[in-house]
Amino acid sequence: MLRPADVLACRTLLCADQRFRAHQTGAGHPECPARLSAIEKMLGRCSWASELKRTAPQPAQLEWVEELHSYDYIRRAKKACGLGETFLDTRDVSIGSESFDVALLAVGAGLAIADEVMSGAFDNAFAMIRPPGHHAERNQALGFCLFNNVGIVARYLQKFHHLDKIAILDWDVHHGNGTQHAFEEDPSVFYISTHQYPYYPGTGHHSETGFGRGAGATLNCPLAAGSGDLDYERVFVEKVLPALNRFKPEAIIVSAGFDAHQDDPLADMMVTTACFRWMTSRVMECADRHSSGRILSLLEGGYNLEKLAECVVAHLAVLSGQIEA
Repeated sequence: MLRPADVLACRTLLCADQRFRAHQTGAGHPECPARLSAIEKMLGRCSWASELKRTAPQPAQLEWVEELHSYDYIRRAKKACGLGETFLDTRDVSIGSESFDVALLAVGAGLAIADEVMSGAFDNAFAMIRPPGHHAERNQALGFCLFNNVGIVARYLQKFHHLDKIAILDWDVHHGNGTQHAFEEDPSVFYISTHQYPYYPGTGHHSETGFGRGAGATLNCPLAAGSGDLDYERVFVEKVLPALNRFKPEAIIVSAGFDAHQDDPLADMMVTTACFRWMTSRVMECADRHSSGRILSLLEGGYNLEKLAECVVAHLAVLSGQIEA
């Protein structure tokens, strides 16, 4: 249902840039530039999308990348791209000569939307980026990911914008091993993941809840292959939302992967576009309650081009108040 412009619930920023297409992964690789082209094409068919405010990012300064990744890893990634190597660390992380620069741009997009939302100019924002980030470990590239975009944004919100408590909600179909490992001893960043299990990368069992001072600040919600809307809604109502409400985050970051969709080629879930709308709406309610509405959403997976575009448009429609779910 369309909502009148004068009662829109929030102001939404879209961060996008043609330069993200310069990360070349090779013929047949699912994490390809066409993903962003498909989203832009579908947005172009939505009359309301032309009203979204847009911004283009600047590459992140290395000091912020070093919040999550070692200097040696960053140097090795830059060297590999400069030498024209075709992959970094694992063969699923395909790279080209411009991949390092594009990965810095992806991090920069997260920092840019953080600045805009924290300024009060926007209530929430979506960064339409690639490469994705949630599999990237401190010293290793994994699962199409070079730098952990959401993790770096979390630290930036804390160190630059002086927030204390950050929640990261990861609904990508694959568990965000890199994000979990970055914060599993830190009680100030609450990592929550819904994902197909067992499945790549093999982490994300419900027993993984954090260590030391971070014990209890990780919530894994593994779901069996074939799980659909009702299963996700149940997990949200019974686990995710109560946990967020107890934690009371000052900002919510979404690792917005859409590869749990029933038509995605890289997973075995049965989630529909309607469920992504529903989850977005529930997160907005939580953000309104605890975080002054602050949601920073960053693109992760989603490899059926048409359904990825459909889900991103639905996500943005809810964030911007065009529809309710």
